[in-house]
Order: sequence, then C-alpha cells, then structure tokens
Amino acid sequence: QVQLGESGGGLLQAGDSLKLSCLASGITFGPYATGWFRQAPGKEREFVAARRWSQGTTYSADSVKGRFSISRDTAINTVYLQIDNLKPEDTAVYYCAAGRPIVSTIRTERGYTFWGQGTQVTVSS
Repeated sequence: QVQLGESGGGLLQAGDSLKLSCLASGITFGPYATGWFRQAPGKEREFVAARRWSQGTTYSADSVKGRFSISRDTAINTVYLQIDNLKPEDTAVYYCAAGRPIVSTIRTERGYTFWGQGTQVTVSS
C-alpha cells in the first residue's frame, strides 16, 4: 500500500522560509514525478511545483517561481519543498503527490496517482 505523508506546516510570518517534507512508503520517488499542490480556503487546488527525478527537470507555478526548490533525501525516501520569502497568499493546505505524468499533465491533478493528506501552512502579514 502506497502512502504519502506531508509534514512541516504551521504558522509563519511573511518573509519567512518554509520547508515541507513528504515521506513515502510503498514506493520510492525515483521512478515517479513528485508534485506539490496547494488549496487555499474557498479556492480550487492548484499546482505549485514538480520534479521529474529521472529526467532532472523541474516545473513551477508563476506564483512561486524564484522562491522555491524541490529536493529529496533518498536514504529516508523523503521529498522536500522549500518556499522562501513567504507571502500571505501562500496560505493554503499543501499536498504532495507522486505519479507518472506526461509533460502536458505534470501541472494537473490527473497526472498523479498517489496523494498525501495535506499540511496546513498559514502565513501572517
């Protein structure tokens, strides 16, 4: 059984940095793309960033471009999303996902098979 679990959310202030973790069991991240999505109150879930580990390619939303990085620790099967210079509009529940999306679906939910339960991030001004 595949499970993804996010951690690292909380209450932060504008300008802070955030590092979220996504721990996987039942799969290793290497053969999959890892995507990060977020859902703000009253809004639909939206794409944040993704990385295809086998190709070494990274994708991001314009909202976080220049402020984010995705990394992984293969020893503990964990992927990280770091967002710097947080803004109040970064407030959302953040989800990690794994799948084998093609280029046209890597920014969409349908590109991913496995999802975590989400972690709340709140950024105050």
